Amino acid sequence: MPYDTPFTATQNRVFPANVGIRALDFYFPSKFVRQDELEEADGVSKGKYTIGFGQTEMGMCDDREDINSIALTVVHSLMEKYRISFSDIGFLEVGTETILDKSKSVKTVLMSLFEASGNFDVEGIDTKNACYGGTAGVFHAVDWIESSAWDGRLALVVAADIATYAAGPARPTGGAGAIAILLGPDAPLVFDRGVRASHMSHVWDFYKPDLASEYPVEGFCRQDLDHVLFHAPTCKLVQKAFGRMAYSDMLRQPEREVYASVKEFAPLSLSEESYSSKELERAMMELTKAEFQTKVQPSLYSATHTGNCYTGTLWGCLCNLLSSGSDEEALLHKRIGMYSYGSGAAASFFSLKVVGSTAVFREHLRMAERLRERVQVSPAAFEETLRVRERAMGAKDYDPVGDIGLLAKGTYYLEYVDAQYRRTYQRV
Repeated sequence: MPYDTPFTATQNRVFPANVGIRALDFYFPSKFVRQDELEEADGVSKGKYTIGFGQTEMGMCDDREDINSIALTVVHSLMEKYRISFSDIGFLEVGTETILDKSKSVKTVLMSLFEASGNFDVEGIDTKNACYGGTAGVFHAVDWIESSAWDGRLALVVAADIATYAAGPARPTGGAGAIAILLGPDAPLVFDRGVRASHMSHVWDFYKPDLASEYPVEGFCRQDLDHVLFHAPTCKLVQKAFGRMAYSDMLRQPEREVYASVKEFAPLSLSEESYSSKELERAMMELTKAEFQTKVQPSLYSATHTGNCYTGTLWGCLCNLLSSGSDEEALLHKRIGMYSYGSGAAASFFSLKVVGSTAVFREHLRMAERLRERVQVSPAAFEETLRVRERAMGAKDYDPVGDIGLLAKGTYYLEYVDAQYRRTYQRV
């Protein structure tokens, strides 16, 4: 039977106040390789990775770490740092495209952390679509908190991946990391209700059909935002994306004086030519250069030093922004635009409002300090590490060979894979 009146999403609803992010933590591997040294080892032109991709260093995992272990590490770390009880969690979802098992989810592995609390009533499961899964998990968590199913407890989302590529031009765009996001009411970072748009389509831009391998087959405008954060496969791509965002704004507001120097490109509109025009790309990057430095660059610190962690990259950028600068209240009352993209394709743009102090995030994240504590390895050691991971892929009755002594305190690691492919983990 059809409705007599149009449906309104917020009609007759009473939402919890200030639903948003209450805690964040970011785990990245303890080892990294310098991109300029990779350029030399790979025999490519100087600056191809450091300037062309905008990457400085790349984090790496050996066979001691997998998607389960890095998720265990970041969840345990967040719960300890922010002194959260596992019994206070009522929803847990994991966004990842790093697959160890075609059936068993990473979320079920994380439930081992809840055993001591006796809390097994935790909704949520894994979500997969390329780099978009973490954002989908966050949306699901917010939906749960704002639903009739909410029981007053907190929600936890993990966005984690290990990005590795076959030898070749894509290999330096890898990386690894895991971000844990605690959500609930009365948060300092609040989701801007009604400011969210998505685009979903069927395309073959990036996909992983070979399950035996980790490698893939190849209303308002930005002026309303104080900061803009993007999914960041490479940092140079983010700069191009911000320029493209400005171009879209120009097409909507061509009369604005700020666009006078690029108005010659307006006739291209949103044609295919506009996407392939290098002249347009360069012009928009130049136009937005100063704005990029203030609105976007502060969020890219870990992206340039750890590389791409797929589902976690956008949320890692948020961690960077919250850790940047010296003024603890500089972000108060600011608005943060967030763009999430996952190949295949799924994309969303949404907004966060800073309504409370972000000092607690800065205190616990310590991004720059922790990045300096990592161990540098040579390009040769990096290549050997990937060969070891290839041999370990799908192995059973397997003893990992990675050096546990290089792992940071509190890191979970793979101890053994038995004859039935069951994995056992320990904590440093």
